[in-house]
Amino acid sequence: MTQLFVDADACPVKDEAIEIALRHGWSAVLVSNGGMRPSRYPGARIVTVPSGADAADDWIVEACGAEDAVITADIPLAARALEKGARVLGPSGRPFTPESIGQALSMRAFSQHLRETGESKGYNAAFTPADRSRFRQALDQLLRRS
Repeated sequence: MTQLFVDADACPVKDEAIEIALRHGWSAVLVSNGGMRPSRYPGARIVTVPSGADAADDWIVEACGAEDAVITADIPLAARALEKGARVLGPSGRPFTPESIGQALSMRAFSQHLRETGESKGYNAAFTPADRSRFRQALDQLLRRS
């Protein structure tokens, strides 16, 4: 069975991801370092990994395969999942692809440099209803293509 892995600690679209995955017959796996409420969807599996840097990322990369999909805002995790052949989508509906991941990693490094030098305060844009809607549409299309 194909699986949808959700990097769940700070994911704003957990419920939407589970709902859409189950509707398409995929299993949904939420991976977290802890502190996550149980899902209201009985078909979702919740995996709690030990605390530590990248523990959830490492678990997802180890578990995912070429037929699977990953939801994450973490660009290095997206790159690692793409290397395994998984399809990757950000919470705003932005797909990460082998063609786009290099630019995303470069922009991440550049933004980190700006924050470290004080040129940028590092504020992220608020998550909007349009982002949620775009995510729902993008995930539905991604899972339909399988």
